[in-house]
Amino acid sequence: MMRTFKFRLYPTKPQEQKLLWTLDKCRFVYNTLLERWGKTKMKSTDLQHAILEIKRQHPELCDVYSKVLQYENRRLFSHLRTRSGLKKNGKKAGKLRFKGRSWFKTFTYNQSGFKIIPRNIRYDSLHLSKIDQIPFIMHRKIEGTIKQITIKKHTSGKWFALVGAESTAKTALTHPKKSVGIDLGINNFVFDSDGHRQDSQKPLGKSLKRLKRAQQRLSRTKKGSRNRKKQRKRVARVHAKIVDQRNDFLHKVSRWYVQNYTFIAVEALNIRGIIRSSFNARNIMDASWARFVRMLEYKAESAGARVVKVDPRGTTQTCAECGNKVKKELWQRTHACACGFVADRDYNSAREILKRAVGQDLPEFTPVETRPLPFGASQFVKQEPSSDKFLTGSSVL
Repeated sequence: MMRTFKFRLYPTKPQEQKLLWTLDKCRFVYNTLLERWGKTKMKSTDLQHAILEIKRQHPELCDVYSKVLQYENRRLFSHLRTRSGLKKNGKKAGKLRFKGRSWFKTFTYNQSGFKIIPRNIRYDSLHLSKIDQIPFIMHRKIEGTIKQITIKKHTSGKWFALVGAESTAKTALTHPKKSVGIDLGINNFVFDSDGHRQDSQKPLGKSLKRLKRAQQRLSRTKKGSRNRKKQRKRVARVHAKIVDQRNDFLHKVSRWYVQNYTFIAVEALNIRGIIRSSFNARNIMDASWARFVRMLEYKAESAGARVVKVDPRGTTQTCAECGNKVKKELWQRTHACACGFVADRDYNSAREILKRAVGQDLPEFTPVETRPLPFGASQFVKQEPSSDKFLTGSSVL
């Protein structure tokens, strides 16, 4: 299984200039290969050999590691395959365009040309062939064999190394025989069939005023001025902080579920369709349900767990206890069935999701009082006290 580990780089000014120069040369090679392909529709192997001719015409390209330039050919044909796939699926796909400086943010060392060198307690070094040894903080261990490293320049001006590693090791499970159904929502980000509830963090909503203020200041600056470039970076930093906060929350919640369950059932939601017809589109995008499910899937794969998606139609209106239809408006937060089962609507949905996934009825379970979780204002519904970290007062964030 391939996994990616992200580390921030701390290049000196000369190193940053060299990184920017390498980015520009990779962009030049990509555009040149695209131009040649547009004229002759050459095969990938032919364009790979054409890089040698391009290097003879432009000797400065010899100062870029050869595999870095070869990867641009691979990138080009990856884009062409994506474009072809979109057309086959009946979607619109225009021509590939030449990349400007602001649109080219990454270059990749594939298989060789890199080495991680320990330096001191605080920093390690990433050696990149024909560039330099760049300091970075290895805040987590890289599991597996490193296959490639992609260097990325963020819009905020920060540099990152995306380390791709292949690993066969699996994460140990805390409770290897437990199953759970998860209902995703806006106010309650997750509400599961065991009664655990986690409130949404809404990082965009919390930073919206700051973001608007930064964007307003950007709109007042003169195009092409230095102040505009500085303000654009400030806006990018606000966006980056929102994304980091969201990812941090999603990683921690998904990790907890994978560590504690081997069978996880979720809804197969059509997010694009929901957003088109919803007045809550911003909050849905802020919750990032699809990203959470993707995290669950790849973490479950490495841990030997399983994620199953079920048809979301009717999970809210169906009683998980008896199977009868109980119509509810969006504002009605309590599920009350004629069979006597009364519970939070999200909890009922979570049980119904798990029921559909395993294809059998669950034992009778009646929710009782709730108490706080360590995830802020979260609560859970449980028949008996649990010793799990997620449920007790010990923080997992």
